[in-house]
Amino acid sequence: QAPDFCPQVGVVLGSGMGNLAANLKDARVLTYGQIPHWPPSHVAGHAGELRLGTWAGVPCAVMCGRVHAYEGHPAAQVAFAVQVLAKLGVHSLLLTNAAGGIAPHFNVGDLMVIHDHINFTGDNPLLGPNDESIGPRFFDMGEAYSPVARAMWQQAAGRAGLTLQGGVYVGVLGPNYETPAEVRMFGRWGGDAVGMSTVHEVLAARHLGLRVAALSLISNLAAGIGNQTLTHEEIGEIGRASQPRLARLLQQMLPLLASPNDR
Repeated sequence: QAPDFCPQVGVVLGSGMGNLAANLKDARVLTYGQIPHWPPSHVAGHAGELRLGTWAGVPCAVMCGRVHAYEGHPAAQVAFAVQVLAKLGVHSLLLTNAAGGIAPHFNVGDLMVIHDHINFTGDNPLLGPNDESIGPRFFDMGEAYSPVARAMWQQAAGRAGLTLQGGVYVGVLGPNYETPAEVRMFGRWGGDAVGMSTVHEVLAARHLGLRVAALSLISNLAAGIGNQTLTHEEIGEIGRASQPRLARLLQQMLPLLASPNDR
């Protein structure tokens, strides 16, 4: 990679979405094990690679898979990757994940722009002493998911010929899927989808002042809503089947995110 390469957008590809990184041009690939202090990912469907290259004309740093707290990593380690992306120069973070649908009007395969989240993991990556050189001790989360970026999602969807849902993401610890009673509770709280990632990364990103845009693929209906038995393999298959639509969407979204203005 050229020594002056400076990514503008960081992209995190969730379960079953890693092959989207093939859209990068002139990519340099680093396994997470090659990066000091970066924890490995041991989850099927998460390649554990950082790729640096150009996507839709935008210099990007793309994470093919993420680490999860349920693997035994402290929340601060889960968020470490976001801090590395910020050090590389990214000003915007685009997160994707696979999530279970709670909202009654959601169908498997829907794409949901995350408007807000509920942190039900019981943890926070910013516990302990604060490094003021990274971000302030106390910071606002009133617009954690950039309203400007949310409007960009709709613009990108229009160009890609897609329809997007919107809603609140509930982050849980895992690794088990939720019980029907928990899903009913999340729905009463205002949750629209539930998953085991993203919230720690968003907390770290907002601490750093990064603009956040996030998207959930509704890979299944949450327990008590759908009748199927949930498996990681089936969820990954939905992710893989959705890659052509996601590729079209990100092809339109990334150039919009490239500007650091109007976060």
